Amino acid sequence: ESGRIYRQPLEGGEMRPVTPGFGSCASPTLSPDGNWLVFVHTYEGKDCLAVVDAQGKQWPIKLVEGDDFYMQPCWHPSGKMLAWIAWNFPNMPWDGTVLRVGRIEPDHNGSPRIKDIITLAGDERTSIFQPRFSPDGRTLAYVSDANGWWQIYLYDLESMRHQLLTPEEADHGLPAWIQGMRTYGFSPDSKCLYYLRNVQGFSELWQADLTTGEKRPLPIDEDYTWMEQIAVAQNPSVREHRLALLASGSRVPPRLITFTLSEGVRVWRRSMAEDLPPEEYSNAQAISWQGMDGNPVYGLYYPPTNPRFEGIGKPPLIVLAHGGPPSQRRAGFNSQAQFFTSRGYAVLDVNYRGSTGYGRAYWEALKGNWGIYDVQDAVSGASSLVEKGLADAKKLVIMGGSAGGFTVLKALEDYPGFFKAGVCLYGVTNQFTLAEETHKFESRYLDSLLGPLPQASELYRERSPLFFADKIRDAVILFQGENDQVVPRSQSDA
Repeated sequence: ESGRIYRQPLEGGEMRPVTPGFGSCASPTLSPDGNWLVFVHTYEGKDCLAVVDAQGKQWPIKLVEGDDFYMQPCWHPSGKMLAWIAWNFPNMPWDGTVLRVGRIEPDHNGSPRIKDIITLAGDERTSIFQPRFSPDGRTLAYVSDANGWWQIYLYDLESMRHQLLTPEEADHGLPAWIQGMRTYGFSPDSKCLYYLRNVQGFSELWQADLTTGEKRPLPIDEDYTWMEQIAVAQNPSVREHRLALLASGSRVPPRLITFTLSEGVRVWRRSMAEDLPPEEYSNAQAISWQGMDGNPVYGLYYPPTNPRFEGIGKPPLIVLAHGGPPSQRRAGFNSQAQFFTSRGYAVLDVNYRGSTGYGRAYWEALKGNWGIYDVQDAVSGASSLVEKGLADAKKLVIMGGSAGGFTVLKALEDYPGFFKAGVCLYGVTNQFTLAEETHKFESRYLDSLLGPLPQASELYRERSPLFFADKIRDAVILFQGENDQVVPRSQSDA
C-alpha cells in the first residue's frame, strides 16, 4: 500500500525499503550484477524510469523522463544497455507505443546514467509489448502488431536487422493493462524461444529453434486451455529446458505448473481445493456468429451442466460482457460462468468487437463505436443461440462489470424487452464525469473510444446511460465498490 519497493532476504529476516516513501513504484528490475534496481516511478501525475542501488542506501536517480508512461524495462546481460516501452496521451499501450534502447554508463559517482537513446520499433499506431534480451546478449526480442497481429520479432544487435518470428494470424501478445506481463521466454542457452499463441481464446505452447528456424507445438496436457506468465530455466536433472506456467482450463482451476518434454507436467501449487470432479464443470466452446451488420463476432459458449434441469425445456441464458473493452474472455477457468452453468443456466462470454485476441482490425472496430458494437454483438450472440435451440428467448439475462456494466445498461435502454434482466457491476453511466474522475492511466482512454472533448460532447451524452435511464423497463440491479479508482462510486450513485 505504501507504493515503495522493499528488499527481503531469501533466508528470512526483516524487509527493508529500497525506495523512499513518496509516489509509487512499479516493475522493479534488478541489474545482472545485482547492484542496481531500475523501476517505473510515478509522482504528482508524472512518470519516469528511475534507478537506485539495490541496498537502498542512496537516493534514486531519474534515468529517463519526458513521456507520459513507461513500462517493462529490461537490462542487457552485460548491464551496459537498457530497453523499455514508452507512450503518450491519448494512447493506451495497445493503441501505440515505442520500444527504446539506451546505453548505460556510470557517472563520476559510479551511478548508472542513460546515453544514446534510440527508438527501435513502434509508433503512435503500432503497439509494442515485452522487450527481452537473449541471455547471450545478441538479440532483443519484442512483440509488435505492425502487421495487424501481435507477433514476435527478433532484433539482431550486431546487424541491426529485425526478423519476424511468428507470421501466423494469431496473437502472441496481450493488452498491457499492468506491468510484468509476458508471453514468451528465451532458453538459458539462447538457442530456443518458447512462446504462447492465442487462437480464439485458447492457448497453445510453442517452441522455436533459433538456430534452425524450426517451430513446433509442444504436447502439453490438453486440459490446459489457457496459459500465461511463462518462464524458462535449465532442467538440472537432464539436458533440456523446464517451463513454468500459470495454467488452467474450463474444468481445471488455475495451477502453477512446470513442463518438460521428458517429464511432462508437474503441478506445484493449486489455487483452490479442486474437490469437484471435472465433469461437474462446463467445457468452453469457441463459437462465432454474424453481427447485425454481417461481420463475424466471437465468443465462448458454456452449456449448462446440472442434470436436474435436463429435459424441462431450453435453458435460460446469461450473456457476460467483459470489461476493458480490449480484454478478452479466454478458455481458462471461469468461476463466474461455472457458477451459473452448475445451476442450469447456459452462458455466453461475448468477445465483442473491441476485444483483443482476433487481430488489430477487430478490436479497433470499437473506436467511435463503444456502446454500439458491444451492445449489438451481445444481442446478436444471444439471438444466435436462441435460433440454434440452445437458449430460451424468454429467459435472457445480460451481466457485466466496468465497461461491461456500461454495455448492460445500454443494452437495456436500446433493446428493451430483449433481456429480461440486467446485472450491472460498477458500470459506467456518465462518460463526462468518467473522463474527469478516473485514474491517470485511463484518463484519456475515451479519446479513442468516443473522441476528444469538447468536440465529441454530443457523442458523450448519447453514450451516457444516465441520460436515457427512463428507457429501461426490464429488471436491473447495480453493484458498486466503495473505493473503485477506475469507475468511481459516483457513477453508480448517479
